[in-house]
Amino acid sequence: MKSRGALAGVLPWRLPGSWLGGGVGLAWRDWPRQARQAFAAEAERRRLFLWFPVMMGIGILLYFAGDREPALWAPLAGVALASGLAIALRRRRLALPVCLGLVAVFVGFSAATWRTATIMAPILDRPRSGQLTGYVESVEARDAGARLVVLVTGIAGVEAERRPKRVRVNIKAETVAPGDHITANARLLPPPGPARPGGYDFGRDAFFRGIGAVGNIPGKIMLTPAPGPPPPELARAVLIDRARNALTARIASVGGGQAGAMAAALVTGKRGLITETTNADLRAAGIYHVVSISGLHMVLAAGTILWLVRALLALSQTLALHWPLKKIAAVAAMVGATAYCIFSGSDVATVRSLIMTLVMLGAILIDRPALSMRNLALAAIIVLLREPEALLGPSFQMSFGAVAALIAFAERWEERNQTAPPSPWPWPLRPLWIAASGTVITTLLATAATAPFGAYHFQTFNPFGLLGNALALPFVSLFVMPAAVFGVLVYPFGLDWPAWWLMGAASEVVLRLAHWVAAIDHSTLIIPAFGEAALVCLAMTLLWLTLWSTKLRLLAIVPLVMGVTVAAKPDRPDIVIERDGSGLVVRGADDRFILAGRPSSFVLQQWLTADGDGRQPTDASLRQNAACDTQGCVVTARNGRRIAYAKDRLAVIEDCLRADLVVTPIPWSAPCAAKLVDRTALSRDGATSLIGTAGGWRMVQAERKDADRPWMRKRAVTSPRPAQPPPTRQPERNDTGDVAAEPDRLQ
Repeated sequence: MKSRGALAGVLPWRLPGSWLGGGVGLAWRDWPRQARQAFAAEAERRRLFLWFPVMMGIGILLYFAGDREPALWAPLAGVALASGLAIALRRRRLALPVCLGLVAVFVGFSAATWRTATIMAPILDRPRSGQLTGYVESVEARDAGARLVVLVTGIAGVEAERRPKRVRVNIKAETVAPGDHITANARLLPPPGPARPGGYDFGRDAFFRGIGAVGNIPGKIMLTPAPGPPPPELARAVLIDRARNALTARIASVGGGQAGAMAAALVTGKRGLITETTNADLRAAGIYHVVSISGLHMVLAAGTILWLVRALLALSQTLALHWPLKKIAAVAAMVGATAYCIFSGSDVATVRSLIMTLVMLGAILIDRPALSMRNLALAAIIVLLREPEALLGPSFQMSFGAVAALIAFAERWEERNQTAPPSPWPWPLRPLWIAASGTVITTLLATAATAPFGAYHFQTFNPFGLLGNALALPFVSLFVMPAAVFGVLVYPFGLDWPAWWLMGAASEVVLRLAHWVAAIDHSTLIIPAFGEAALVCLAMTLLWLTLWSTKLRLLAIVPLVMGVTVAAKPDRPDIVIERDGSGLVVRGADDRFILAGRPSSFVLQQWLTADGDGRQPTDASLRQNAACDTQGCVVTARNGRRIAYAKDRLAVIEDCLRADLVVTPIPWSAPCAAKLVDRTALSRDGATSLIGTAGGWRMVQAERKDADRPWMRKRAVTSPRPAQPPPTRQPERNDTGDVAAEPDRLQ
């Protein structure tokens, strides 16, 4: 009672009636009516259709959340049932959109189930070394050697029914051509899973690309006769890839250096000649999207063709007065964009951009606005029906997010008060001001819309991306892409070198600008990885802001606050262990990772980036606080617990008696007094992270042990060897975990 009285002195239990009767109280009591009115206005404007692909996305996410493969008839039955309910309840204002939303959820679930069933192919069961035979489907030249995709005809020791359909291998020199049937000794392994829990799942991505194994060919490659006629689809793929390789070499040689490599990537999609240093500069400047054929390139190419065809036809007075030139030019642009997509390799992002472009150009044919939110929703529906797995990737999320933000801004801009007089600036200042302000505004909108997805997938943010895009995009739009269209048109006549030279010169300017922006301090900020919950909240914020047109969009503040709050405090692990037990990192007293063992540089870089640590894998400070010898390492975690990494069986026995946690790449079945993570557990669970708790450790595995999906590697449990007897003399460790003087174990 005393506490209640004290509280009442600060905050009365009953608010004054005059306060409730004011504007705030009236608005609070009136919000249900206002919400109904806003929802009715959205329905009248037919904005509810925009949420159909969103509900499809929810169905796709539910499919990937399952721990086993569902039956196809179940979601199809859900589609039929929800559709029947929608027809029966079509006159009810609230029931109809709810039923249609359920239809969309089941449609997305069905599309994902069907997609997996149609492309399902075996995955290599375990690492193998032996003879590989197959057709070379594609060749991508790289700085050192090349990367091949091989349509497999045989793998030594693997039965035909368990043989992967395709494998991707690296070779030391570009010695083969698409269409060759090769025989070579290869080292193959199943596509690896995530390098950390919650990280990028390469194995799932490879499955949906039809790749069942990855590896390399260290030795000689022999051309051998094919065992039979090649598949019909191989001839088309080989013809296109050979033409792409020839044009890539032509553009790279004329353009010269990295500028030529960049120009070739813009036309053919072959990015292997671009060095990692150039890629790093482009990422730091926020313009890496320039070298990935996506919406920007497709729109510029289609727009150039549209303008060129329309301008040429308009030279004839008869055609201009009696023919629909804009529609004819739109058809030509559709054909040109499709050819560009096919010739550039039909990558996932390119096909997605093509679909969006075809929808926009198709709107011109039926006299509808090309840029509208309904067209974007229609494009999203087509993409999700064709490639449901694209929803999980950054390309889909960033491209559709950026376009949705730009279209939403354009809609708000058209609704503004247009009674103000035009700017009094004279010609050429007014067009320059409009172009400059438009570039800045669109770049800001696209950056804000894509920032959550970039931070989630890549753990980086480029604060000077606005500067990089503002400087580079004019060169890409005005010189690079028009020259690319002209070069492709005159390439069969052998008159293409001026176009490639111009592309190389403009690309050189873009690369210099990227290098200058990348050299600015803090051009790349590393952000600690946050979880799916924060990403869902931030994505819902973007959808709520862009898809509603009434004051309902103001409610986006709720998921925004939730997403920022969750993302600001990520659940950072104390220990991360490599999936094969080759190494681990431990969070030390200074809150930074300490390295033990020798994980791959690629995996270690992912760990550091996900933790918000800007150090490189070669940084010597990573091993400063680890006491290591030839048999393992001992690290003291920030909570004072001793973490032992043992590479030898005798070391495992010793560390089980003295450490709090023992990690070993050796299969182990003997008792251990400490918490033990061995090779058997890692083979089953993949990369593992541990978070210290008051009672021990909370483990998070990259691969769910109870899940069985087609893209997951087969978990062959290694039979552990019997434990060795303990040594007669055990070395001593002091309280800090350092190894006491023992010459035969210290390096």
